[in-house]
Amino acid sequence: MTANRRGRLRIPKIPVRTVVIHAIAWGIGLLWLFPFLGVFMTSIRPVTEILNGWWVTNPFNPTLQNFQTAFTDPTTPMWRGLRNSFIVAIPSTFLPIFIASLGAYGFARFRFPMRDYLFLAIVLFMAIPQQMVAIPIFVTMINAGLWDTFLGVILVHTAWALPWILLFMRNFFQTLPLEVEEAARVDGASDFRIFYKIVLPMSLPALAAVAVLQFMWVWNDFFFAKVLLFSSQNLVATQLVPLLSEAGPFHKDQGILSAASIVVMIVPIIVFATMQRYYIRGMIGWTIKG
Repeated sequence: MTANRRGRLRIPKIPVRTVVIHAIAWGIGLLWLFPFLGVFMTSIRPVTEILNGWWVTNPFNPTLQNFQTAFTDPTTPMWRGLRNSFIVAIPSTFLPIFIASLGAYGFARFRFPMRDYLFLAIVLFMAIPQQMVAIPIFVTMINAGLWDTFLGVILVHTAWALPWILLFMRNFFQTLPLEVEEAARVDGASDFRIFYKIVLPMSLPALAAVAVLQFMWVWNDFFFAKVLLFSSQNLVATQLVPLLSEAGPFHKDQGILSAASIVVMIVPIIVFATMQRYYIRGMIGWTIKG
């Protein structure tokens, strides 16, 4: 608001285009929330109350029984799946970030023969679908004795993430000023010390954005986990969700399935909400210069 010469408050006029854009954005946001509302309502109600649809609220007797059943299942408890998912997701997030950041800094700052062609070849690996390499990875892990182990899944996720993180971080490093690094090099700092002490602290927004994306990818992964993990003790959360809903050979308990789904999705939501500020800064920064 601004005041005119007579002291009256004048409300600024909002362009119609801005109003339309905000209305469309809010409408899309509500449409995205609508399925989640259905899953949530199904998770907190007995099965008998949702037979006619979750939107029918008469009767409405909310309960946490579905969540309790999901966590205390005698054969596939959800707490075990969450533990296994953390065991896989945390190393699978930090290992590729560290390795790819080193490589990305080399591609961004140093010149060597065939550099651009090598970078292009690495980035092209992003186009390979998971289904194409499933059998070779499966056979390799069996021969290496890493099938049905957390280490095998971590190594696969780490290797799979290297190309896109390399592209992401290389583009971000190219936006950083060279003057700071050159001043440190004049003072006698080594390349690794410059990378560790100067470049990485300046790249925290990009690192946070990469960490959020990679963690969410690994946490929500079902394909590689299905191929590489078999024992009930090693199943991750995404594998346990369909198993928990099996109430019989011809029946799926939708309440337990919805409760388990919410438990699985709440973790990446918390991670994204915590890192949102850095995530947005990093996503903006890496697209400035490609």
